[in-house]
Order: sequence, then structure tokens, then C-alpha cells
Amino acid sequence: MKLVNFKAGEQIHLGIKLEHGIIDVQETAKACLLEFPITMEKVIAGGKTCLDQLSELAKKAIKTLPETQITYAPSVLEPEKIICVGLNYISHREECNIETPEYPVIFSKFNNALAAHNETIALPKAAEKFDYEAELVIVIGKQAANVSKENALSYVFGYTTGNDLSARDLQMRTGQWLLGKTCDHFAPIGPYLVTADEIDPSSLDIECSVNGKVRQSANTRDMIFDCATIVSYLSKHMTLKPGDIIFSGTPGGVILGYPEDKQEWLKAGDTVTVSIEKIGSLVNILK
Repeated sequence: MKLVNFKAGEQIHLGIKLEHGIIDVQETAKACLLEFPITMEKVIAGGKTCLDQLSELAKKAIKTLPETQITYAPSVLEPEKIICVGLNYISHREECNIETPEYPVIFSKFNNALAAHNETIALPKAAEKFDYEAELVIVIGKQAANVSKENALSYVFGYTTGNDLSARDLQMRTGQWLLGKTCDHFAPIGPYLVTADEIDPSSLDIECSVNGKVRQSANTRDMIFDCATIVSYLSKHMTLKPGDIIFSGTPGGVILGYPEDKQEWLKAGDTVTVSIEKIGSLVNILK
């Protein structure tokens, strides 16, 4: 199932993505006189029970909204944690000329970095070297503490498309990457959150283009640490909560990996598109 968050006046509504449009869960439940979890957070927490209810609700819907008429919100609105994995594709490690890490390289972003599909993102004035990073984003569905790799994916609610935007000059200013990673709106995710039952995260084509020109093209099978390993590893050091999101790393082709004389950093007016097979394309314009 493909779920979306979208704006309805001052509120954020949950939607179900169908081939011919978006079902507004809140309005459909109201029309059908049903009591129903109407936010993404409640559906994630409710797991299979809520998803079964959504499936039944979708059968009752008599009205859908054209996607061209909605304004998207981030796929997840209130994660307790935004965790990121660095240097997690063979191609990215090679272009950075770094040895394969023994353990996942972990850093974080904060909620101020969240942004939506089609949202225009302002580049901060304090930096100059802006980069893209196409990433598969894992959305946790159940509290996970000290889980095994074999069971780890059963704790995943679903997956979405993400762009780990980075201000490289801020990132490299010190040994800590945080400053260059969590600028306002530097973690766009969406447009859809696809439930885990529809996705095999171990083999998905992933691509990033800038102004229509492909810059990254790979497959998640090239990950050094796969999604199950990442979830298990993190759960042994911190308790993962429903709604937490994990950026699982980016493949080669980032601007940072180019020779210095060929590095053309992102700039105002650029359109960045991240596409992941079976999930969808996330588009943002920079200003």
C-alpha cells in the first residue's frame, strides 16, 4: 500500500495512493461514519490492524483527489529519531577513497530538516558547497531493542524515498558531520511511504538526477550493510521507536566524489529528483 501525507488547509491529512488519485482517509472515514486512525503516526503504531482497516476503507471510497491538486507533506512528520548511515555503498566508498568500514558509520539529522515532495528548499547563506545524496529511507513500525538481523525487517513499517542533502563545507569544517547535514529542509522524504509487504529492500534501483541529467544510478544490492543489518545494529545501541526513520546511505556519483576541478555544486534554480524502484520519485527545487 502507498500512503501519503498532504496538506488540507491548516491540517495534514493521511491519504492512500491509488492509480487514479488519492483517497483522503479522514474525509472518507467521516462520510462512512467510521472511527478510524487518521494520521500516519497512528497507522504506523497500529501496524497490520490499521493497514487492514485502510484496505477496507479504500474499497468504500467514492471520491479521489488528483495528485496535481494536492500539496504534499513529509511522509513521516514526527520521528523521534532521524538516523543516517554514511559510506554505505561500495561505489561511494571507492569515490571517497576510504576503506570499507568495519561497522556502519552513523550520524543524525533533526526534525527541522524534514521536507516534502515538490517543496522548494532554500539553500543556507552560511554555506556554498551543496550536494545531493539519493537514499532509501527505512521507517520503523515497532519498538526495536536488541533485535537479530534475521528478525530485523519485521520491525520495519515501510520505505520511502529520501535525499540526504549536504552542505559539504559545513560538514567538513570539523570531524563531526552534523552541521552540514541538518540544515533546514535538508532531509526531504516522499512522496509516498510504501508498506514493507510490497518492498524487497535488498534489490531496488536507485537514481538521482539534477535538471534532468542522471548523476547517480545504482541498486541497493550494492550496500555494504543491508537494511536488516542496519536495523539490527542500531537496535543494539538505542531503542528504535515507531515512526523513526533511517537514511540507509547513498551510492557513488555525489559531487564530493568528483575531482575538485569538476565539482559543480548545487545552486539556486536546480531541480533534484531522487527515484527508487517501486516507491516513487522525490522532486525538490532549490532556491
